[in-house]
Amino acid sequence: MPQFVLMTKLSPDLMADPRGRRAVGKEWLKTVSHHCPEVKWLAHYALLGRYDFMDIYEAPDALTAHKVSHLSRAEGAVEAESWQAMPWDRYIEMLAELEE
Repeated sequence: MPQFVLMTKLSPDLMADPRGRRAVGKEWLKTVSHHCPEVKWLAHYALLGRYDFMDIYEAPDALTAHKVSHLSRAEGAVEAESWQAMPWDRYIEMLAELEE
């Protein structure tokens, strides 16, 4: 299944309230799980820098990744970007295929 990286930035008000942040995070996950049950979450990171969080997940297609990004913005992210990603070993396999 294709892998995607979701980069999100939340509003300063939401980030300032840890309890509220946890509640919003749980509600976001519940909403995404309801609308996109086929998504498999692989990792979740809090970040320093331009974005607040990075999630890595598998989804069957780009349409589902669009849904995840949209739902993230609807649930409190002021920015949400989904990028398709390829595992390093698969990338190396692809390069070998090109050399054949």
